[in-house]
Amino acid sequence: MEPATPPIRVGILEDQQIFLESLVMLFESSGLEVVARGSTVEEFLSQTRQHPPDVALVDLRLEHGDRQEISDGCRAVEMLHDFHPHVRPLVLSANRDAAEVERCFRAGAAGYLCKQNVSCETLLEAVGRVARGERLVPPELFPSPIVLEDAQSPRGVLHRLTLREREVLGYIASGADNLKIAACLGITERTVKAHITSIYRKLDVENRTQMAMLACQLGVDRPLNV
Repeated sequence: MEPATPPIRVGILEDQQIFLESLVMLFESSGLEVVARGSTVEEFLSQTRQHPPDVALVDLRLEHGDRQEISDGCRAVEMLHDFHPHVRPLVLSANRDAAEVERCFRAGAAGYLCKQNVSCETLLEAVGRVARGERLVPPELFPSPIVLEDAQSPRGVLHRLTLREREVLGYIASGADNLKIAACLGITERTVKAHITSIYRKLDVENRTQMAMLACQLGVDRPLNV
């Protein structure tokens, strides 16, 4: 008899108490284990250090009525990426702006879901997929999503690129402009442009945003010196 698979450990960063409690009930009734929960970035990260989850569900806009201030959940995503790389952040937000989604992926998010049109079933499926190492890009925010062919693996797609092109792609995923990339890699801006042109051709993307999103889907590492 094979040993039982341990439940997925989940952390929740959410400022609305009733929504937080509803998420806890949903996950626990579905066999997941909620190991960390909080309404502020600091509280949540403190619990995460003590009880690391597999997946961290993160809200972006965190209101603190007592202090009349708003915190940015994306900071938690970035802190998790930098200090707890084994924890995979899944953003659940009402923000539908494509630039905001891209910012979250640059910070290290493994997935992004829009609150307005996500069901309990979809959320549970998303948590499972993220826990298995997948990256989730909301197709409703990107009319022409990047879709990898079934026969292609991320390793195979990246194999099309030279080592230098992969480095450039990593900087693009981090939001660096051409001048910054040139300075970090010690090459000319003209050389950076040549690499980017080659990346466009090899990955068949239409713009820099698609290139950054594809880099996130492929799991390209984000440089630490950006």
